[in-house]
Amino acid sequence: MKWQGRRQSRNVEDRRGAGAAGGVGVILMLLRFIIGRFGIRGLLLVGVVGVGLYFAGVNPMALLQGGGVATQPSEPVDDETSQFVRAVLAETEDVWSKLFAVDGADYPEPTLVMFSGSVASGCGQASAAAGPFYCPADQKLYLDASFFRELAQRFGAPGDFAAAYVIAHEVGHHVQTVTGISNQVRSAQQRARGESETNAYQVMMELQADCYAGVWAHYADRTSGFLDDGDIEEGLRAAAAIGDDTLQRDAGQTVRPEKFTHGSSEQRQKWFTQGYRSGSVDQCDTFSAVSL
Repeated sequence: MKWQGRRQSRNVEDRRGAGAAGGVGVILMLLRFIIGRFGIRGLLLVGVVGVGLYFAGVNPMALLQGGGVATQPSEPVDDETSQFVRAVLAETEDVWSKLFAVDGADYPEPTLVMFSGSVASGCGQASAAAGPFYCPADQKLYLDASFFRELAQRFGAPGDFAAAYVIAHEVGHHVQTVTGISNQVRSAQQRARGESETNAYQVMMELQADCYAGVWAHYADRTSGFLDDGDIEEGLRAAAAIGDDTLQRDAGQTVRPEKFTHGSSEQRQKWFTQGYRSGSVDQCDTFSAVSL
């Protein structure tokens, strides 16, 4: 991918290294209890512990002032990973802004949060083990960049575009949210009869996000020269590597389509390819498709 030297998005929050604050919440509750129970002796103990909290990046005065946890913000790291993420996000902003403009609409750009370990989002606390995700409540993408390494090493899908596909897929969920598709799907799931039907709606939404990622790739390739030869193949390998059937087999399980939540490897490749070849959002209607 030709991402170096391009515009970088400003819509990125770098929270890497800031995850320790959540872990001290329980400690602060304990300290409040000590103050109330032991008075001056408790304050002396708090003073000792407060020194440790200070070096952990927590303002101990917030404890005595009745405030919340005040953390020292971590400085954004301008490393290659950050530059890559910002460049890819900027490219998605450019493409989707133009596509929305065709319909006379403005594209509300999402924020991407880079974190390490765990993160607090509008959808609750999440760990890196959950993988990249989009939270419709705060309209932010959450990404622990270590997933890129896992994608290459564990799932056998290396390459810049494999990582870009992951970002573009989550941006696809943002598009679904701002266009009202996500709310329609959630309503349908609430009316669903059983887990299998609920999962079927989820699969349709995930495959549409794959198709949207393909639409982005179409324009990134044809209009901005963002892609190199072989990039689309990297994306297809990534789509196959994280298909539900492949993940079930790799876990030693029997393939059970009724348990799918993202679609099979073949389906994910199919819908990404459909978006890429057509460059049309209209070709991404997985909900009306005769066959997924």
